[in-house]
Amino acid sequence: MATRNFKKATDLFLGSISTFTTYELFPYETFIFYTVLASIISLDRVSLKQKVVDAPEILTVIRKIPNLSEFLNSLYDCQYKSFFLAFAGLTEQIKLDRYLHPHFRFYMREVRTVVYSQFLESYKSVTIEAMAKAFGVTMEFIDLELSRFIAAGKLHCKIDKVAGVLETNRPDAKNALYQATIKQGDFLLNRIQKLSRVIDL
Repeated sequence: MATRNFKKATDLFLGSISTFTTYELFPYETFIFYTVLASIISLDRVSLKQKVVDAPEILTVIRKIPNLSEFLNSLYDCQYKSFFLAFAGLTEQIKLDRYLHPHFRFYMREVRTVVYSQFLESYKSVTIEAMAKAFGVTMEFIDLELSRFIAAGKLHCKIDKVAGVLETNRPDAKNALYQATIKQGDFLLNRIQKLSRVIDL
């Protein structure tokens, strides 16, 4: 987690959740805090439900940590307004944590990518106004946020500013494979042409 490898950290946290005994490092509540935070940006929705939301070890402790239960459950239940409120309540705790502090901005970006992607997955197109209402923020905020994520290639959608609509364009796996094959074919042909020139000489 300290080296920003949240995927590997999640696997390790979940693997040792039932056998955690190193209380000299940090309390069990902190361990659960790390597990939930790492899982949210690393696991897909189905895995999150199976391994975190319904995990008995997590359920026994999660209520003791302020905002964490709301943060996890509102994301899974698609209650985005509650999610943003709980997220705001957790930011200070994340910022002050010795392991998460260096990755604070990265983590905040990743969480927002996850939640925006989850919302947009349900729609072919949705109005900016509807999305702003769902998240409890202004249309200007959503417009600015999404434009940054779209430009960075994190979200697969486009903004129709005139109509005030977001149109999703999910990446097609077959099309991506086709493009990669064409690219590799071109590269190979260029190499063969260069080689043939050398042999002619």
